[in-house]
Amino acid sequence: MLEYEKMSDEQLIRKLRDGDRGIIDYIMEKYKFLVRKEAKAMYLLGGQSDDLIQEGMIGLFKAIQDYDVSSENSFGSFARLCINRQLYSAIEASKRKKHIPLNSYISVYEKDRDGGMNILDTIEANEESNPENLFFNREKARQIECELEKQLSELERRVLDLHLLGTDYKLIAKLLDKSPKTVDNALQRIKAKAGKVIRDLA
Repeated sequence: MLEYEKMSDEQLIRKLRDGDRGIIDYIMEKYKFLVRKEAKAMYLLGGQSDDLIQEGMIGLFKAIQDYDVSSENSFGSFARLCINRQLYSAIEASKRKKHIPLNSYISVYEKDRDGGMNILDTIEANEESNPENLFFNREKARQIECELEKQLSELERRVLDLHLLGTDYKLIAKLLDKSPKTVDNALQRIKAKAGKVIRDLA
């Protein structure tokens, strides 16, 4: 920790890119005050305080993942932008009574950050459910997305969002203030729901 305190945010991000994963916890703790500050302001606009703090932490995590160290903007400015974007999205979604707002829509066909697995790839489908057959029909894909959207709880949406970013169970649990078991159960429910949607629409 003392080593991290002597480094700028940009230096920390570079070190993170080199594989020092402990920096994530340090930056999350360092900027927790900013999340609470921005969430408090949004709460006055009609958001739910605890939910908004969770959303803000997700926004902060995305900032850590996406920040370009060659950018002229500071990490702090970028983090504030990402936090507020996540908070606004959550509030707008709540107003529309939908789980997933358009500006942070999670596609079942969206690749993860490394261009690898998408949500359908992660489903442990049985032999009766063959997701690959659905890839040929874009309209079918839209139906799957829409139906899955209706069935995801708010917790499941948050878990899925972070999961698609490549976040491990323990960090997801910390970000959402849940136990790793709760996160694991949520992922299993997501897989089960997605598998059922695919079978029903096949």
